Amino acid sequence: MHAIAAATLEGKPVDVDFGPSSGPALGGDGGGLGSWSGMIYIHRMQNGLSSNLDFGGSFSLSLPAQTQYDALLTKKTMTKSSPPPAERAFTLIEFLVVVLAIGILAALAVPALNSAYERAKVTKDLSNLRQIGTATQLYMNDNNGAFPGSATATLTVTWMSQLEQNQKYLSSWRVLESPFDKRATSELGDANTAVSYGINNNVYLSGAAISADKITKPITFIVFAPAQAQGPTVTFQGLATSAAPGVTLVAATSTPGGAAAGGAHNNRAKINALCADWHAETMLWSAVTGTAFTNNTANPPSDADGELRWKPYIPFP
Repeated sequence: MHAIAAATLEGKPVDVDFGPSSGPALGGDGGGLGSWSGMIYIHRMQNGLSSNLDFGGSFSLSLPAQTQYDALLTKKTMTKSSPPPAERAFTLIEFLVVVLAIGILAALAVPALNSAYERAKVTKDLSNLRQIGTATQLYMNDNNGAFPGSATATLTVTWMSQLEQNQKYLSSWRVLESPFDKRATSELGDANTAVSYGINNNVYLSGAAISADKITKPITFIVFAPAQAQGPTVTFQGLATSAAPGVTLVAATSTPGGAAAGGAHNNRAKINALCADWHAETMLWSAVTGTAFTNNTANPPSDADGELRWKPYIPFP
């Protein structure tokens, strides 16, 4: 068996592979290759061949001119995997910045939420007053225009019980509870049933309810409003069992409860009220000039209707 020199093609080295085969041997002492087959792999060549393959002087293989040989190319791709980046923890400064940002957002959000919550209560309070006004009008339609409630010797009854009697005019006792009233309540109409609103005590003359046609200025005359008690905060003392003619008020003073220090909302600067024309509005609790809930005397020109706000007509006992 003879050693085989490197094969070249037109002066350039090529890869030659001789594997075992049953084909004719290129060998012997006459320049052959023994039992090796004549299988040749030529890599990276696609051009026509016009010269001979030279095997380093040992033998030569003649190839036809202009014969096209396609190279058998094998391409392997290796992908280098990179290790995952190391996880980076928060530093103390970053943590403090996040906490500070959350604190600032909370400081901005909490007042806005509280304001929205109070506005919702104001809306509910106005809704309750309108329902009470509707129920009162229905009652007056059935009773010759007279307001509910009486404290005369012949008839002792509260306006609340007459409106809620058998749910004829009011659907439930809960309508008589203000959203600003934090007391527990019930629907039994007993000493545990809270009543937050009071009727203008001046609708009763000598204990008997007057007729609505005696009111000089219905658009100004207050009929119902929250009946607060004394104290630095918003509190109520009215109950379903309050003495006849029921929970009442005039200006800042309610029975039971006494003189309130401020309104029911907006930092005690405002209060809701229902007038005799059955419109509900938000009023200032007190004011140097302009309409004020607590003003019950004539004060021209800033509040000429102050006296008619609480008195149905002038003069009134």
